[in-house]
Amino acid sequence: MLFTTLLLAVMAPSPTAAVDTTRVAFTKCLNTAMKKGLDDKITAAEFEMSVKSVCETERAAFRTAVIALNRSGGDSEADAAENADMQVDDYHANFVDKFKDYSENNSRPGD
Repeated sequence: MLFTTLLLAVMAPSPTAAVDTTRVAFTKCLNTAMKKGLDDKITAAEFEMSVKSVCETERAAFRTAVIALNRSGGDSEADAAENADMQVDDYHANFVDKFKDYSENNSRPGD
């Protein structure tokens, strides 16, 4: 029984790996949404309004992973959640800025 528990613990992804994996999925989804917005020729204001309503599953997974990592490092639930929310907000702001740049330059990110 102890061996099985130890084996399962070793096989579980580390909190750092979970953050890395979910971050990639979240940013990939935001990038796809940005490209779609550029293709659809929406305004920067429209993209900014919509960015928080896309990629809900990926955002939630990333946020959960960041909270778990922070909690494993000793942060309180409130501090871990605040940090996760700040990181999500940073990604949203970053993609809004990228969208504005691409829109102003009438260009598009590479695939």
